[in-house]
Amino acid sequence: MIEMPNGIAPDQCLIGGQWRPPTGGEYLDLLNPSDGSTLCAIARGTSADVDAAVGSAKAALNGDWGATTAVERGRILTKISQHVLKHVDLLATLEAQDVGKPLTQARNDAIALARYLEFYGGAADKVHGQTIPYMEGYTVYTLREPHGVTGHIVPWNYPMQIIGRSVGAALAMGNACVLKPAEEACLTALAFAEIARDAGLPDGALNVVSGLGAEAGAALSTHKDVHHISFTGSVGVGKLIQKAAAENIVPVTLELGGKSPQVVFADADLDAALPFLVNAGIQNAGQTCSASSRILVQDSLLDEVTTRMTEAYGALIAAPALEDKHVGPLVSHRQKAIVNRFLERGADLTIAAQGVISDSAPDTGAYVAPTLFADVAPDHSLAQDEIFGPVQVIIPFKDENEAIAIANGTDYGLVASCWSRDGARLMRMAKKLRAGQVFVNNYGAGGGVELPFGGSGHSGHGREKGFEALFGFSTVKTVATYHG
Repeated sequence: MIEMPNGIAPDQCLIGGQWRPPTGGEYLDLLNPSDGSTLCAIARGTSADVDAAVGSAKAALNGDWGATTAVERGRILTKISQHVLKHVDLLATLEAQDVGKPLTQARNDAIALARYLEFYGGAADKVHGQTIPYMEGYTVYTLREPHGVTGHIVPWNYPMQIIGRSVGAALAMGNACVLKPAEEACLTALAFAEIARDAGLPDGALNVVSGLGAEAGAALSTHKDVHHISFTGSVGVGKLIQKAAAENIVPVTLELGGKSPQVVFADADLDAALPFLVNAGIQNAGQTCSASSRILVQDSLLDEVTTRMTEAYGALIAAPALEDKHVGPLVSHRQKAIVNRFLERGADLTIAAQGVISDSAPDTGAYVAPTLFADVAPDHSLAQDEIFGPVQVIIPFKDENEAIAIANGTDYGLVASCWSRDGARLMRMAKKLRAGQVFVNNYGAGGGVELPFGGSGHSGHGREKGFEALFGFSTVKTVATYHG
């Protein structure tokens, strides 16, 4: 039996502040990736449900939510943040069961959700327009205004964090949101919506419609009354979302994944680097857009890095999510099959090490042993394509120029990291690495809700997190007044 906030049923949609069954009367089974069992049923939302949710969002903009001042929006978000913290254990358990991530990682995600709301609550009344010096007789200023109704299509790997950084920012700027969570993992999205409603978010400011991407997701991305779309997911679906948005000429924020490198020079502090080299690749079983799946190592340090990463991998354990080991299962057997096909492509490569799958892990779960490949050519499929599993490759390089060429040599450009004691080299690398975020002698900087996040190339465009997200979820109006 799944426990939800205030005892709500997970098989309903939140529309206009009311929980209601799907219009079509159809439901989807939500599976537990740790053992393959059915957690519960969720609503299979239809285009009619999406249309009702968009209508509710429009009504909220024309009603209480649209009349809410920036300072009051901030107070509401801060209150929601506090309510999230009261439900951290519940949210963490839901996320661990739903996504398959270890309980500690799920708990950190719940705390991060609260932090996003706290940040955007504090920032809501601090996004200002400008006055512009202009011709004599004119006073000119700009206003930052919400887009209106924003659509949020959220993936299954980090539902809470991505809701925080997209829905939180959109609400802070006064938009009304329609959220479509992934059909593979949507319990914390539904739980958060109830927490926000209970904390006093006006009816219609946040609506949630669960269901299939090809149905509810498509209906949301093509809806003529949606004024901005935020999507995190695969490149293929991102292209469809962008094409759909183009038909209605609305802006899109796309975060589509990556093949992020960590570049390790011979003078790096390997003791400091090693935990980041491993953990950034296996967190959430490697199902992370910014996962570090490529480890680029200078020739003279290659043997030592390979040896030490091999030792680290030998200690990794994949186990059911609630056992809280290093790695949980993948989100589904479908995802497991995708990762296994990649491993088959690596049959010609050297496996340096593999973690183990715990004896407690049922055969019905979606487990893959963490796998490290050594001495991989930079043009190999495993070094080019996003695997989205606990798989890393070690790639040797000779010098700085080759490191840059390899690091920038994929279709992606989301995150990169560089390890060295040479300050000048680090400055050069930070400028030359093609990535939306570059970390110097670290990886991830602790998540950093304040740090703009997004990429280039097949990693997408637009920025989430920090004040950049607030700019993205608003539009600029110029007011020019002639007074003589």
